[in-house]
Parts: sequence; C-alpha cells; structure tokens
Amino acid sequence: MAIRVPLIATGPVVEATFVARTNQLLIEAQLNGRLVRAHMADRGRLTSLLVPNARVLLAPRDEIGRKTAFQVVGIYEGDDLVSMDAQMPTRLVSAALASGALPQFARYTRVQRDVTVAENRFDFRLGEGLNICYLEVKSVGLVTQRIARFPDEPTERGRLQLEQFALMARNGQRCAMVFIIQRHRARALVPNDAIDPAFGRAMRFALANGVEIYAYLCPLTIEGLLLGLPVPVFSSVESVPRDL
Repeated sequence: MAIRVPLIATGPVVEATFVARTNQLLIEAQLNGRLVRAHMADRGRLTSLLVPNARVLLAPRDEIGRKTAFQVVGIYEGDDLVSMDAQMPTRLVSAALASGALPQFARYTRVQRDVTVAENRFDFRLGEGLNICYLEVKSVGLVTQRIARFPDEPTERGRLQLEQFALMARNGQRCAMVFIIQRHRARALVPNDAIDPAFGRAMRFALANGVEIYAYLCPLTIEGLLLGLPVPVFSSVESVPRDL
C-alpha cells in the first residue's frame, strides 16, 4: 500500500516565478503578471533552490491576521519539487507508522508524539514500558551529484539530539533517526560536513554507539509526498562507493 501525505494547502496551488527573498520568511514572486508576496517557513539557506526565475508553488491563504495572501508550499529544482513544509516528513512517517509500512518499527503499537528527554524534544516515542524506541524525523532537500546531504545550514538542535541519542543508546535504549529525502533521485545520504562539521561528528558518534539511522527516497509531486525506497546511509561523502 502506497503511503502518501498531501501538500498542506486549503485550496488549489498555483505556480509562480521567484523574484527575490526579502527576508528569511518572505519571498516575492511573479504571478500572472503581478508581484505577490508569500510566506515561507524557515528552510535554511536554500541557495540551490531560490535562484532567479525558479518555479515556486504557492497556496492561497486567507486566514484573518495574515500579512501575505500566499504560502510557499514547494520549489522546483529542474523536475524535482522540493517541499517547503518542514512538518510534511513527520506527517509521512506518522502515516507510515500507523500503517505498519516501516518494518523496523512494526512491533510498536503505541505511538506518542512530541516527547522530551533531558531538554531535547523528539518527534515520537514508540511502544511502552521497557520496550520503547525514541524516533526523530529529519527533512532533506539538498542533493548534489545524487548524494543527499543534511543539513543545509548548521543545526544545533540536530546535533544535540544525536548526542542525546548516543548517550541513551550506550545505556541500552533504542533510538533512531529517519531522514526523508524529498527528491526523485539520490543514491545515498551523508552528513553535510562542509556546512556543519559538528553535526557530522555527532552523527558518526551516534552511529558508533548504536543509534539507528535510516533514509528514504520520498519524491514529492502535486499529489503529495510519497514514502519511497530506502537508501544507504554513510558516515561521510568519502565513504560512499563510487559504483553505488
């Protein structure tokens, strides 16, 4: 059974042409010959996506109190549509857990959202009693030379989560991180040491101490985000086999 979650939009989305990013949360775009402003959730630098004349998908929003009439829901890079909804991967994993589509977590029947351990918040706690697993989901939009890389800007939160997971795993607690690659083509996932070497070190430390790390290729279309096939995770770009 295909697991898919829809774009977060209250009505039909429209395609526009990117003009400028006026601040971290706001862009300007050309739509049917007029300049419009659209809110964009913080998704990092996005330097490979927000380029002149990039195609962007906008969802009309008319909630009271909004300063913009549109919400950015996606940006095209070539034929790939990249989601601007940072919560979409979490919704996808939630749907997959409910359907038993992730076999490594299928034995857990109870799913609790947004749990905190030692000041670190995680997306899920699976199971109950002594048989539990803590699970965090990360959204990946950056792919270069068919290798997915996370993060696309330094993430202290992600580093602290991995460090906490490593300590928990050393004490016998099952912990896992799932990376949702929102692209059509990627052959592996690696930490982006060029952008955040501290996260790369934390990921290697976590792997060495028993933290489970998974990655899934999840193409995004107008119909939504689809749970695709797993791809291998490597501790550095240098360790990815050339013939993979």
